[in-house]
Amino acid sequence: MSRNAFDRSYIIQRALITPTNKHVDLLNRKVLQLFPGHEVTYYSIDYVENDFRNLYEQELLHSMSPGELPPHKLGLKLGSPIILLRNLDPKCGLCNGTRLICRRFYRKFVQAEMITGSFSGQTVLLPRIPLRSSEDVKASFVLTRRQLPVRLSFALTINKSQGQTLPHVGIYLPDNVFTHGQLYVALSRGTSRHNTKVLVKNGTLDGLPGIYTRNVVYREVLQLQQLP
Repeated sequence: MSRNAFDRSYIIQRALITPTNKHVDLLNRKVLQLFPGHEVTYYSIDYVENDFRNLYEQELLHSMSPGELPPHKLGLKLGSPIILLRNLDPKCGLCNGTRLICRRFYRKFVQAEMITGSFSGQTVLLPRIPLRSSEDVKASFVLTRRQLPVRLSFALTINKSQGQTLPHVGIYLPDNVFTHGQLYVALSRGTSRHNTKVLVKNGTLDGLPGIYTRNVVYREVLQLQQLP
């Protein structure tokens, strides 16, 4: 990692993917610790609209980390890859899912270089903006978080990796995938099976050799696809 941390092509061509945001955050933290350089931390401002009685304590709001929002405590390093969480300027390539590399840090924004799409190589400034959680988050309120609209992208969820083509992919399966087509998406992100590595936790079955993981298939979906 230390030898290739500032090799742009090395970073572009690699990612870890895993089913859940919980394990994405775990992998990103571990890789960031191995990544050379000084860590810069950005803290969010969190609030609930119309919470005039201050029913929700800051500790609770800070602890929430739905996948569509950046974390309250966002640690970054020069050269670390990030992924955009909102459509900021689609005409200029700043879309939800755009991957970038951190190039310079300021108090309220970060300068980053785009590494995907037709705008690859261009640098942009990403400011802190208010971001709202979706209505279906398991909470009785909508969280608004003022933060840089990015997450680290050493690791991505399988769903977030859709549309990404990566020459080198590491797939981490601490648990089985949980929805139809997820395993196929994960295994098809790489350009070659020789450069696709899979780590399955608890993948053994009694009396059978080899390592296994469950492939979730909704047979109803396949039957509908076969209808004329």
